[in-house]
Amino acid sequence: MKRPILACILSLAILCPTSLLHASPSRLIPHLQFSTWQPLEQRTDSKLMRQLRDHLNDHPAWRRLLKEKKMAVGVVDLAEPDGPHFASVNGDSMMYAASLPKIAVLLAAFDAFEDGSLQESEAVYDDLNAMIRCSSNHAATRMIDRLGFDKIAATVTDPRYRLYDPARGGGLWVGKRYAKSGDRHPDPIKGLSHAATVNQVCRFYYLLASGKIINPTRSAQMLEILSDSMIHHKFVGVLEKRAPEARLFRKSGTWRSWHADSVLVWGPERRYILVGLVQDSGGEKILRDLVSEVDGLVVQPAAKRPVLAGNTDLPVSTLTNRN
Repeated sequence: MKRPILACILSLAILCPTSLLHASPSRLIPHLQFSTWQPLEQRTDSKLMRQLRDHLNDHPAWRRLLKEKKMAVGVVDLAEPDGPHFASVNGDSMMYAASLPKIAVLLAAFDAFEDGSLQESEAVYDDLNAMIRCSSNHAATRMIDRLGFDKIAATVTDPRYRLYDPARGGGLWVGKRYAKSGDRHPDPIKGLSHAATVNQVCRFYYLLASGKIINPTRSAQMLEILSDSMIHHKFVGVLEKRAPEARLFRKSGTWRSWHADSVLVWGPERRYILVGLVQDSGGEKILRDLVSEVDGLVVQPAAKRPVLAGNTDLPVSTLTNRN
């Protein structure tokens, strides 16, 4: 195990109790409530789409990567109480996403809790926390071995979620253990082992924040695991300085020249989802710069900022005991 990951897991053991429910009741998680809920694809905003594309194309290097389908960006503006605004560039272009697709393993685990094929235990929750917050490959591999590839594939293709949909370019896919050994079960479209599209990752966070993955309680538990990332780079490294008051729900990934990050930002001045996938040796810096670009696009001046009261918070203390 690499030393930074080991340090992360040791810190997690100290700072994060094994029980998901030992968090302070003051720690609030997103709970979107709209008068009329619609699937994210029906919330596409042509104005935001145009603005996003223009902002990205202002950077010549980004413009080249976008044209070559080596960069993809998705944004969901959640500021307005009456509904989100969604935009993406290369949204259905599936790319290798390294550790980001571990969110599919997280989803499959909670789905398995519900259907009884996986028993909830302290060891399982320890691995889920380490897999997401520390991006531990060992923990992810243990979870994949517990679940099996068929279960993960069945969950992401489940009609309730459609997080991998061949009609929409694919999406989230995990077809190999996060280890050197083991068989490959590549995705049916591009033959990737760990894949994502920004549109499907945006949908994942949107469904979670809406309480529509399994049920509101399970969605809230998954969001709690996605909070408090202990890897402070890319999106989080910028947002911790730019929006210190906001809670960040996040999963990233890096392997060689492939860089990926995703975040749900939830604070009094900004509420949005941002997903970025980049294949470039400078992808780390591109993703850091992307945060500032998008944050400036969706966060309005205080005088014009909508009231966020329509989107409420669900206290962690309302979650039921998992055992």
